[in-house]
Amino acid sequence: MKKYFYLLLFVNAIVFAQIPTGYYNSATGTGYALKTQLKTRITTGHADQGYPAIWGLYTQSAFRDNYYENNGSLLDMYSEKPTGVDSYEFTNTSQQCGSYTNEGDCYNREHLVPQSYFDNFEVDPMKNDPFHVVPSDGKVNGDRGNLPFGVVASGTYLSTNGSKRGTNLINGFSNYSGTVFEPIDEFKGDIARAYFYFATRYEDFMDDFYNAANASTCQAKNMFDGSTNKVFSDSFILLLIKWHKQDPVSPKEIAQNNAIYNYQGNRNPFIDNPAYVCSIWSAQCATVDALSRDSFELLSNITVYPNPSNEQKINITSAVSIETIELININGQIINEVKNPIFESNTFTMENLPQGFYFLKLTSGNQSVTKKVIIN
Repeated sequence: MKKYFYLLLFVNAIVFAQIPTGYYNSATGTGYALKTQLKTRITTGHADQGYPAIWGLYTQSAFRDNYYENNGSLLDMYSEKPTGVDSYEFTNTSQQCGSYTNEGDCYNREHLVPQSYFDNFEVDPMKNDPFHVVPSDGKVNGDRGNLPFGVVASGTYLSTNGSKRGTNLINGFSNYSGTVFEPIDEFKGDIARAYFYFATRYEDFMDDFYNAANASTCQAKNMFDGSTNKVFSDSFILLLIKWHKQDPVSPKEIAQNNAIYNYQGNRNPFIDNPAYVCSIWSAQCATVDALSRDSFELLSNITVYPNPSNEQKINITSAVSIETIELININGQIINEVKNPIFESNTFTMENLPQGFYFLKLTSGNQSVTKKVIIN
């Protein structure tokens, strides 16, 4: 959940005032009919500015860090550490890629929907659309490659801010067993809304993209199903909706939505009105809600033992997939955090725990449960 959530009501009052009067008046339907109406709305007035112009767009305030360090450096989802000091920063245009060897060498223009997904059919304006072409560290962009986004169960790569690559987590939200790339939680909703925009703005091309794309060179093809209405495969539509729900629209997205509107004449409707997602993909949203409720019920049946423990370790048994385990001391400090723990026979063991009284917080989806733990 973004740290800005408590500001949402205030921010929403501001952002809705910035949407041109009557901009979405033609979007009156539901389901895929609404998606087509939104496609017509955001295609009208869209003036492609070309690929080189994106460099200049990234120098605007909306694409700078006005939210974390608040120092005006480039805001990159793959290097930003929301709760800590960034390992490096991009402060001037001389740091544009170029070649790179390490993180921090240069920044690039990353296609969240990889260009290889659509460059066999028609490149423009998709290649040049900043609603899904974002500033990114060049090295991390290269390490992500053409992979689909997902939740990593077993990692093979970790960036300095915690973005990672590895085998996808198999759970109720996804049954894809390939390699995926996972951004940090702070930006998962941003990426989901970029995908919803792409699926809507380029709706009539989605079948052509799918048929022309080669899954061996663009693994992100697995995120799609070849249709022009649903667009996304079963393995990814639920995950995108989950990310959209868990990570609300942020001031960063709002500022960039307005800047891009001034730049190329159209908007991302899923930033302006997040409810459009479930108005279009209503059945999938209901499934996400049901899975979240089921996770909450199963979380209540988690077993932690021994408790109290005399062995500096505890075992956690759960029938539901746990995404995060946090051990929190009585001062509210997280002293141990495990992302996507790997359970053996439904059991995960935390070892080498210092003596004390703790709260054990276990999270699955947008649900969590907290248990008291004593280490003697």
